[in-house]
Amino acid sequence: MNSLFHLVDNYNFLTTDFILLGLFPCQSKYPFLLCMVIFVVFLMTLFGNTILILLVYSQAHLRTPMYFFISQLSLMDVMHVSVTVSKMLMDQVMGVNKISALECGMQMFLYLSLVGSEYFLLAAMAYDPYVAIFHPLHYPILMNHKVCLLLMSGCWFLGSVDGFMLTPVTMTFPFSRSWEIHHFFCEVPALMKLSCSDTSLYEMLMYLCCVLMLLIPVIVISSSYTFILLTIHRMNSAEGWNKALNTCSSHMMDMVVSVFYTIITPVLNPLIYSIRNKVVTGALKKMLSVGSEIYNENI
Repeated sequence: MNSLFHLVDNYNFLTTDFILLGLFPCQSKYPFLLCMVIFVVFLMTLFGNTILILLVYSQAHLRTPMYFFISQLSLMDVMHVSVTVSKMLMDQVMGVNKISALECGMQMFLYLSLVGSEYFLLAAMAYDPYVAIFHPLHYPILMNHKVCLLLMSGCWFLGSVDGFMLTPVTMTFPFSRSWEIHHFFCEVPALMKLSCSDTSLYEMLMYLCCVLMLLIPVIVISSSYTFILLTIHRMNSAEGWNKALNTCSSHMMDMVVSVFYTIITPVLNPLIYSIRNKVVTGALKKMLSVGSEIYNENI
């Protein structure tokens, strides 16, 4: 009989809808204008990152470890905004602010996995210039395509571990206070506020886990660029300093803006990694010129 009640409770939970209160407060004077701004940023994110991915895979001279990682970062950003921002925009347009428990769990898992994977990917991107500067002769071996795939698989795996650990535990807490989520997507802290049980221990362990997952990439990135800058400093070469700054600046800029990872970072990444890079802008001009020639021939 107890198992039957347990099954009934699980069924009721899975068929219950959460209410997403959204990004904009009810008293907002210009909800449509704010929604349009987010929509434009969303389109810029999709367009910019998609173009960057196509450039990397269509231009032979961009098929290097650095650009491979950049394309994967763009892919994560496209998935990121598709998981969170697209749902918010649909709710605003359709006037629906409900999400089922199953959809909420899936959104939470994907969000956690993508954020964790992006942190580890940034660490892998810092490892690439370290190998290029300190082991230039062995670089083709240490950073061959197989190694890049292994590093990328490791980033996805470690990121998904976060999702697999936190999502099932979060969704098993009883939610009887309210079903209103004060957010525009299903985030763990927002759902914890709805639970009627004591979640203090779980929240402490969750934040500890998140700090450790963030700390490891930060240590790798900081160590890599510290060694690089110290080595260039010993060279006393202005050309060496310029080369180091050009190599590291785009990645360091992305680490700073990653604080705004939900919306801002995905739209900035293709700008940071492409506009400031002469190789990428040259490839983009080449692709546009080829497209223009094909269009003129068809006319």
